[in-house]
Amino acid sequence: MPKATLWDVWPPLLPKSCPAVKKIALVRCEDINISQSFMRNKFRLKNWMHKRHLTQPNKGPFHYREPRKMFWRVVRGMLPYKTAKGMAALNRMKVFEGVPPPFDKMKRAVCPPALRILRLAPGRKFCRLGDLATDIGWKHEKTVKVLEKKRKDKAVKHFKRKSQLKKIHKAATKIVDKIIPAIKYGDPNIKVGSL
Repeated sequence: MPKATLWDVWPPLLPKSCPAVKKIALVRCEDINISQSFMRNKFRLKNWMHKRHLTQPNKGPFHYREPRKMFWRVVRGMLPYKTAKGMAALNRMKVFEGVPPPFDKMKRAVCPPALRILRLAPGRKFCRLGDLATDIGWKHEKTVKVLEKKRKDKAVKHFKRKSQLKKIHKAATKIVDKIIPAIKYGDPNIKVGSL
């Protein structure tokens, strides 16, 4: 999960894990951090966005504005994607903005070697990929924020309900244990067929 992880560190780790891992899904790509200030990254990105085919721009290079596609392209550059093996590895990786429905109920994990707090020296400048994408024309940051807020509220309600059910289950188990003593495995007093 790329929240508060460094752009510079994540991509080199993925090609190493993609051939070994069956499938990998990265969520919240808009929250990836990039080292250096916002302005420096903005100028670097604007300079790159200017590069195009001289006579036929629809031949490429294609400049993606969505954070997920920007990240996907960086990882693609580190894989031999023109070979069948490289393309298969790239297809095993899915990248998303926010946390879409199939993944909101799955357990998520972070990649410790890529965490900004561990990799970037204190006081160093960094910026969010989502802010850069918005600056160059990505129009869905507000939508993603609204959907993420809904998801988080739903998750909090689910957790409260789950913890209440756990308390009720614990209390019920205590009551049942008072009425019917707990049967231990290998108890000599209990004969087979007596239950």
